[in-house]
Amino acid sequence: MTSSVLQTYNRAPLHFVKGEGTWLIEEDGRRFLDLGSGIAVNALGHAHPDLVAALTQQASQLWHVSNLYEIPQQEALATALTDNSFADRVFFTNSGTEACELAVKMARKYWYDKGQPDKVDIITFSGSFHGRSSAGIAAAGSEKMVKGFGPILEGFVHVPWGDHDAFTAAITDTTAAVLIEPVQGEGGIRPLPDQCLKGLRDICDEKGILLVLDEVQCGVGRTGKLFAHEWAGIAPDIMMVAKGIGGGFPLGAVLATEDAASGMTVGTHGSTYGGNPLGCAVGKAVIDRVADPAFLDGVNARAGRLRQKLESLVASHPDIFEGVRGAGLMLGLKTKVAPTDFVQAGYAAEVITVPAADNIVRLLPPLNITDAEIDEAVARLDRAATQMTAASQPE
Repeated sequence: MTSSVLQTYNRAPLHFVKGEGTWLIEEDGRRFLDLGSGIAVNALGHAHPDLVAALTQQASQLWHVSNLYEIPQQEALATALTDNSFADRVFFTNSGTEACELAVKMARKYWYDKGQPDKVDIITFSGSFHGRSSAGIAAAGSEKMVKGFGPILEGFVHVPWGDHDAFTAAITDTTAAVLIEPVQGEGGIRPLPDQCLKGLRDICDEKGILLVLDEVQCGVGRTGKLFAHEWAGIAPDIMMVAKGIGGGFPLGAVLATEDAASGMTVGTHGSTYGGNPLGCAVGKAVIDRVADPAFLDGVNARAGRLRQKLESLVASHPDIFEGVRGAGLMLGLKTKVAPTDFVQAGYAAEVITVPAADNIVRLLPPLNITDAEIDEAVARLDRAATQMTAASQPE
């Protein structure tokens, strides 16, 4: 039977019908350990009782009213975010892609209102991923993202990731902002060293340009801090957030300082669904739990356990793996085989992982994965690697 769904995904032949914490249940009854979390979305796993309660309570009262009116749930979540971050202002979206669109508009409008309308260029980095909208693909700039979709939105300057000299050379009088992921996700779990992020902040301050962080994948507790940039002890001017903030409900946000957000006045931006009562009720339940310092301590403890076991896994299978990299529970296995092949072997071992660039298999488990589940997950990864080794041996 031919699917009526647009064929833009190469889907695995799996049909999950239920989720329980870190587990996904296939329609045939098989139980998979989910180390993908819907690509870092299910921060608290599947069907977390706090999120189910928040959603069902709100669903029984009010779903949607539009941003023509004040929305108490939106105010509550915005306050929770500003209380736990650098930000003074929050705008809610439905996705990270929409957050990127606003972040770009906000940075350019800031300079327009400052009387410098020529400051429109935004510096981005190779290997980046900022969504699939016109601004997002233009920001990434790779052939894979932009081929066939021209003309591409102008005003983005691309420099090699990690090349300090190229970055400083790219700054001109028309530079409005720098846009970077503290940890690249799609680009292959590449953390930007703390000293480099500090250096970016210093240069932005020195040159008078805005620092925009994309924490769509690495934010909301994923690295063991509520937001990844906190490890470097710096703060951005604008930040994109999504994925984990809704715990599975479509939700995103742009956080900004009062100054950086000053150009976004009435009528300059909007969203029909963004900040609806349902999404914000769930998002508030997520932040209430994930922002708790005790919860984040637990994330770091679990991350340490998982990384240690992955290092042993790599040592046990030198024909399959090269190493482990990442931060917190945003980890990548560098493979000597095609990452998609290892992901497929994982399906056979009933464990879910996610491929990425640079021969990386991403491990993005729920932040509340248990120690026992970590042990079982690594055992299943071991079985997948063993199967791949056996399949490559001549008969």
